[in-house]
Amino acid sequence: MKASLVVTAVRNAIMIRTPDGTILHADRGSQNRSKKVLRLLKNNGIKESMGRVGATGDNAAMESFFALLQKNVLNTKRWETREELRLAIVVWIETKYNRKRRQRTLGKLTPVQFETIHTTAHAA
Repeated sequence: MKASLVVTAVRNAIMIRTPDGTILHADRGSQNRSKKVLRLLKNNGIKESMGRVGATGDNAAMESFFALLQKNVLNTKRWETREELRLAIVVWIETKYNRKRRQRTLGKLTPVQFETIHTTAHAA
């Protein structure tokens, strides 16, 4: 893992969302603590949050996500190229995972519904 992967992901998120006041939660990997990442977060008003060492709750959430990803995308067919798989993952996240999956902690809203409500309320 390189810091460039995290920098690219954060820049992509910044392009499609208003990041000011956003909290980025990550593990304690060196790529998340790099100067490039920390500077990018600071310059865009993004607060950092790091899990505790051995925080099983963080790991459980990611394991759950990757299990769903594997079931709904990775294991559905043989992928010819990495780009084809990458596109399938993005489409699944944006069309299914973030738009149809309701979360109890978000008041039984989907992540997109929750973000829309809070972005509109914050803008007002």
